[in-house]
Amino acid sequence: MAPFESKLRNETGCRRFRRSVSRRRFLFWAFLVALFFLIYSSFFGVKLPFLGTLESDTPFISIRYNNGSLGGAGRQPKHRRQYHPCEVGFLDSVDKIVEPEDSMDFVHFSLEYIEREEKPYGHSAFKPKFGGHPTLEERENSFYARNQRLHCGFVKGPERSGSTGFDLVERDKEYMKTCHIVVSSCIFGSSDFLRRPTNKKVSEFSKRSVCFVMFIDEETRSKLASERQVIDDTGHIGLWRVVVVKNLPYKDMRRTGKVPKFLSHRLFPSARYSIWLDSKMRLQTDPLLIIEYFLWRKGSEYAISNHYDRHCVWEEVLQNKRLNKYNHTAIDEQFMFYQSDGLTKFDPNDTNTPLPSYVPEGSFIVRAQTPMSNLFSCLWFNEVDRFTSRDQLSFAYTYLKLRRMNPDEPFFLNMFKDCERRSLAKLFKHRATESPPTPVL
Repeated sequence: MAPFESKLRNETGCRRFRRSVSRRRFLFWAFLVALFFLIYSSFFGVKLPFLGTLESDTPFISIRYNNGSLGGAGRQPKHRRQYHPCEVGFLDSVDKIVEPEDSMDFVHFSLEYIEREEKPYGHSAFKPKFGGHPTLEERENSFYARNQRLHCGFVKGPERSGSTGFDLVERDKEYMKTCHIVVSSCIFGSSDFLRRPTNKKVSEFSKRSVCFVMFIDEETRSKLASERQVIDDTGHIGLWRVVVVKNLPYKDMRRTGKVPKFLSHRLFPSARYSIWLDSKMRLQTDPLLIIEYFLWRKGSEYAISNHYDRHCVWEEVLQNKRLNKYNHTAIDEQFMFYQSDGLTKFDPNDTNTPLPSYVPEGSFIVRAQTPMSNLFSCLWFNEVDRFTSRDQLSFAYTYLKLRRMNPDEPFFLNMFKDCERRSLAKLFKHRATESPPTPVL
């Protein structure tokens, strides 16, 4: 029995020893994981339970975000808040519409545009750009509401240097010169379906007097043809006059889309009014009713809705990083520059805040093509050309700087409710094969 008891005691002792070693190993690895997490959190600025942090150790506020998976686009909430349209007090019919005599009675000055840039002496690496190469001094001076010549897209290089992009055939150019009221949109990179305006919602008068223009590229035309949406002999698909753009000025399709979005006064030089809607929307309101309500009745020359959820640029920066909408470093550079030039947080409690929101829902814009409206559009486009293509980041800065530098020259901008925007057009999702966002470096 003695040898058996001795053997039993030895086996029991071994089991206890192994349990002790396993427990110590577990505690050791748990300690290492906790230590690593603390070091990681301290280094990357992560504070639970928040998804992002604002840091103010430097003179400027930077926003850092850790999305949990370096390659993903961030987790979406399980239950998204629902947003609905609200009633808009449109007139019953376009028959009752009369343009007010003072509908274009806003600040008057003359704008000319830089059409060509010559190669600077000693700059062998000079490359022509669609947006040109404005210096910081030229950029600063362009914000003054006065007679001036400024960069506003469509800038060519030296003679025989070739086109910088957004080339149109003469037939389309001539048609666009005849337009006095325009509804426009675009699809580049086959990113959306072609959504025709709701036919029964557009009056016969508007069908005759309003130009409905859809800008597309060759890739989109091929895709539409494969879906049996073919351009007819007059250049139309339904109400849309389809204009095919050759030689796109940017590789980023979103940035290319800002050309027709912001520069309607360059594309339609004879137009008095223009309406822009993103291709993810289907127009379901008569354009003349829209112009009457958002411009004439409000005494405005530019109308855009506030964002449905965010109102501060700080929030918009964080959201763009959370969803990996653009290169984080590029966003930081733009944001830091704007802060250094006076951009401040939106304060809803400040009675002197000039807008109900500093973040727009830019998918629907109504414009009178006045000097101030055209200047603002050029300036906003120039920011998109210089920095990121996320125009919601540059809207407030552009508007506030224009306002600050022209205290005696008012710009009548009507920022209307997002629920009103939802009443104007039906919102759809983009194609499932939409191009991926710019990678995060």
